Amino acid sequence: MNRRSSLESKENIKKAALEVFSKYGYGGASMRMIAQEAGMSVGGLYLYFKNKEDLCLFLIKEKMDEFSKIAENAFKIINDPVEAITRYINMSIEYARKHKEFIITQSKEHGFTFGMEIKKRFFEDQKALILKIIQKGIENGFFKPLEPVEVTKVIMGLIRGFVISIVIDPEDVFDARYCTDLILKGLLKEN
Repeated sequence: MNRRSSLESKENIKKAALEVFSKYGYGGASMRMIAQEAGMSVGGLYLYFKNKEDLCLFLIKEKMDEFSKIAENAFKIINDPVEAITRYINMSIEYARKHKEFIITQSKEHGFTFGMEIKKRFFEDQKALILKIIQKGIENGFFKPLEPVEVTKVIMGLIRGFVISIVIDPEDVFDARYCTDLILKGLLKEN
């Protein structure tokens, strides 16, 4: 199998798995269903993933890596910490909304501890990114001289709370703009 067809097969598997998991849930999905949706044999699917759990963990890691790359690239060109923190909160919430079905399926059936090591690494990286933005905002006089580590924890807590609210009550999630406005009014210096 050449590299290109291998990448295409893996891409087909990812799309198929997301479709099947979203439609039938993790418990109702099978490797056979995913293989059928991907247009390949079950044996071919097992060449890429040893089981359904392995495939689901791969998808979780991939979604988190994808968001990390988007965030890193966005902040390479943003120098204004107010714009950066606004963009980060909005991007986080919109990304979670975009992948709502996968978040709901994986969280309801596995709980939030499934893939915990992957999630911990992801959140540590995201906290470091937010911390840099907050520290830059304080150093440049945009933000009040608050404790940057604590502010970072609050922002991460709000974002994680949004993800949890998608699972618990997907029709009653808060608006990203309101969240950002609330955070910034607590951070911006008064004139």
